[in-house]
Amino acid sequence: MSEVNKNRESYFRDKISTVSTEGKRVWVYPKKPKGKLYNNRKVVSLVLLLFFFVTPFIKYKGDPLLLLNIVERKFIIFGVIFWPQDFHLVVLSIIALLVFVILFTVIFGRLFCGWVCPQTIFMEFVFRQVEYLIEGDFNKQKKLARQVWNFEKIWKKSLKHIVFFGIAFITANIFLSYLVSADQVLDMIKAGPGAHMTTFIALVFFSGAFYFIFAFFREQVCTIACPYGRLQGVLLDDKSIVVAYDHKRGEPRGKHNPLEDRSATEKGDCIDCKSCVMVCPTNIDIRNGTQMECINCTACIDACNSVMDRVKQPRGLIRYDSEKGVTTGQRSILNPRSLAYSAVLIILLIIVGTSFAFRTDFETTILRQRGTLFQEYGDDSYSNIYQIEVVNKTRIKHEVEVKLLEPAGELIMMGDPIIAEEGDSGSGTFLAVLKRSILKSSNTRLVIGVYSNDELIEKYEVSFIGPGSLDKQ
Repeated sequence: MSEVNKNRESYFRDKISTVSTEGKRVWVYPKKPKGKLYNNRKVVSLVLLLFFFVTPFIKYKGDPLLLLNIVERKFIIFGVIFWPQDFHLVVLSIIALLVFVILFTVIFGRLFCGWVCPQTIFMEFVFRQVEYLIEGDFNKQKKLARQVWNFEKIWKKSLKHIVFFGIAFITANIFLSYLVSADQVLDMIKAGPGAHMTTFIALVFFSGAFYFIFAFFREQVCTIACPYGRLQGVLLDDKSIVVAYDHKRGEPRGKHNPLEDRSATEKGDCIDCKSCVMVCPTNIDIRNGTQMECINCTACIDACNSVMDRVKQPRGLIRYDSEKGVTTGQRSILNPRSLAYSAVLIILLIIVGTSFAFRTDFETTILRQRGTLFQEYGDDSYSNIYQIEVVNKTRIKHEVEVKLLEPAGELIMMGDPIIAEEGDSGSGTFLAVLKRSILKSSNTRLVIGVYSNDELIEKYEVSFIGPGSLDKQ
């Protein structure tokens, strides 16, 4: 490798691609990508955007399909209601998500960033598209930025930022719909800002923050603010699948001459056209190797493949591969390591999915009243006092009854009937009475049936405490 290439490779790690040597912001004007991978990303982004903007208005059994109401501690995920009593499922999901992110990154690098990260989707397929539409492609954007503030520049910049803030405000309202439901948001809009001033101020603040991120902060979120990018150095290794440049095939670089035989001149396939750099949304040169700023968006892959087609060279100079794959030439994503980690991810998802699937609509707790043992009840019976709490996770109110299923005996409610409101719990106290002849020991197992509308909703087992020594007659 030449001394120039060595200096170039060592230099790029000494600075951030969006900051100049003087410490000033380098504004990025990426060329609009074209190609198969870009089209695939566009389809994925459109599906996710459609899901985000439409889902708050979809209802299931009268409730939103998705709701994350933190204030009222009510969460609805694809029509299933989760209450504070299901917090253990939330903890399990968070743990599973963390493990998933770590393992997924170890295997596939920052694939998430390039394909499904909200920052990338909104930046590249919403705000950047508006910019291309109003200001033109990257060359026209650069020219507009350099020219004086004439009429053309004023109206284009003004229109762009008005549209940007409009998108941010609409997005903020949609986000609010996930927190309080779309119906409440529509009611707030009809009532006007004055009726909900606090909410309106919070909404404007969030819209302003959203607008600032995509109008000014932009790719700096990925290169400076996002902690996930910083984790790459810890999580990635030479077997991780990333967007990689095949330096063995591409070096040494040289300009394209259709009349020369590149193999005879010992030149690599890279013609140093910098197409991969021009389309990069974080302004890096992927040919320098894996970098913190790279979000694996695949724009450089499409750009390079297009150039390789024109110069009649094989595609894949820049591709999804691992450093080991580039070095050894074994281009295989499905290796034993990735398959093993993927199996762990699948098992993890199955465990979480099973936990959610076997979640019950009711959760009953029955405990013998503290500080009490048994009491004599009449001439030939004994009683224990129990406290019951029933958590109702359904959408309707339930009046709960308890019946003794095993052994033969009687349950007597003490006080008012047990009423469990929607998403709330109901509690009560009852007396269990057993004949002396039934008690064989000081500890007898009771099976209690919990009913609602004469339908058995749960069985619960408790211990009945009797005398230690019984005189059977």
